[in-house]
Amino acid sequence: MNKKWRIKEYDAERTLQIKDKFKLPHLVAQSLTEKNLTDEQINVFLSPTRKDFHDPFKLPDMEKAVERILKAINLNEKIVIYGDYDADGITSTTILKRYMRDRKVEVGTYIPNRLDEGYGLNEDAIKQIAKEGYTLIITVDCGITAENEVEIAKKFGVDVIITDHHEVPEKLPKAVAVIDAKRKDNNYPFNQLAGCGVAFKLIQALSIKLNLKEEEWLKYIDIACIGTISDIVPLIDENRVIAKLGLKLIQVTRNMGLKILIESAGLKEIDSTAISFGISPRVNACGRMGHQEDALNLFLTDDPIEARKLASKIEGYNRERQEIEKRIFNECMEILSKEKDSPCIIIGKENWHHGVIGIVSSKITDLTYKPSILVCFEGEEAKGSGRSIQGFDLHNAVSKCKELLTAFGGHSMAIGLSLKTKDFEKFKKEMQKCANKENIDELKPELLIDSVIDINDISINNIDQLQLLEPFGESNSMPTIMYKNLKIDSIRSLSEGKHLKLVLIDGNTYIDAIGFNMGELVDRYQIGDKVDVVGNIGVNRFRNTEKVQITLSDMRISV
Repeated sequence: MNKKWRIKEYDAERTLQIKDKFKLPHLVAQSLTEKNLTDEQINVFLSPTRKDFHDPFKLPDMEKAVERILKAINLNEKIVIYGDYDADGITSTTILKRYMRDRKVEVGTYIPNRLDEGYGLNEDAIKQIAKEGYTLIITVDCGITAENEVEIAKKFGVDVIITDHHEVPEKLPKAVAVIDAKRKDNNYPFNQLAGCGVAFKLIQALSIKLNLKEEEWLKYIDIACIGTISDIVPLIDENRVIAKLGLKLIQVTRNMGLKILIESAGLKEIDSTAISFGISPRVNACGRMGHQEDALNLFLTDDPIEARKLASKIEGYNRERQEIEKRIFNECMEILSKEKDSPCIIIGKENWHHGVIGIVSSKITDLTYKPSILVCFEGEEAKGSGRSIQGFDLHNAVSKCKELLTAFGGHSMAIGLSLKTKDFEKFKKEMQKCANKENIDELKPELLIDSVIDINDISINNIDQLQLLEPFGESNSMPTIMYKNLKIDSIRSLSEGKHLKLVLIDGNTYIDAIGFNMGELVDRYQIGDKVDVVGNIGVNRFRNTEKVQITLSDMRISV
């Protein structure tokens, strides 16, 4: 696939100022320039502290929420935390449950089953909660659209406090308190917190009201860090403070379940990549496979024996998820081999797992650079998940076919939907019409390049200082570099042709390069070719050796 390479433009003067003032390598200074930070903000970005949290009482309805919770505690009311089945929801629930436990307040938890109940508050769950004698529900990472469910709770004599971070509907639920920084009347200085970030602010506010030491809420920042990085929210402002300080605490975490999960995942170095690709998939696998309670119980237990049993089960769920994902992907690729000209990939099949199809849809869209929607048939009902590309609003396209759907939601880049199985072919036909009108074939992936580097930039010390920008994630990506006119010294494929391995030369300097899932390029290049490469640069440390290594995003013959 031909990618468009585009080099970002920078304020060269500001980059030089940052480089000189903060004694930083050019690549780090350039990355900070792009963020348009003041010198004071750069200090916070590079070295955030516990003093860099915003006042939690600036969040809408925080005062009301704290008052109602403290009233419930004083009156010995039964409180239940209602969360979500993904990593953000699990960590949000963990933070609030453990905080309450430390106050000698036992609260219940409820995490809906993804496969049977779906996302958010539901009527049956509320009835069960009321039947068990609870009089206060605190939602975490959900609830902002639960207008009807809040009214149902009221009828059963149950108050609801909503803490959420998702987009706010026109009409807010009439709950006791609705804490969401995306509210129109919000005065909080940052509105991109993850659900666990909002839960973290709630325990900060409770601690302030109870005159507790900072450590009483800060000790949960390791769990907040897991949820924040997992939920792919922008790692800037307060999210960065949570993630950066949280990563430090994870190194010495006292959370037994987290410690053992890190061990069972075989993670040696804990950074944002380890969380994103080591911890998050395992926690999310529990919800995807319908075992969300095991992830929650892992983070709640203090018993190492129980923690090891749960971690072992979670490893099993993750392997099962991977196997199902691989099977669905292979089945999709077989179908796609017969439908190469489709502008929008829409595939439906029986015996697919609707907790996994979203991951496969994402992989197919990445591979083909086409929007995709995968639908699993479950008798007369069908459920689907889709992913899109820049330039094609998938939510808008699906909304034009809404008369064929029983439910749908999401945004321009990702959607979920339900429909009758009998309407699938009609839906597919209508979606293809929408996609054809958008000329999707003309949309090409664009590769944004942060900096063009040369031999002077690739000292191990300079590259190591890129870690100052950690944690990497949404809105704070690892810098993408371009290196021109490198000669291929060796080239081969790895893992049965799946990956590409090269040694490149600039003068007398040898540079390793690895291209994951780029093995097909091995036949397009030969030793001696001059190439330009784009990717991320790092240091590969193995058996007491250090080598500069580029992880490739793309490459081409030098002009």
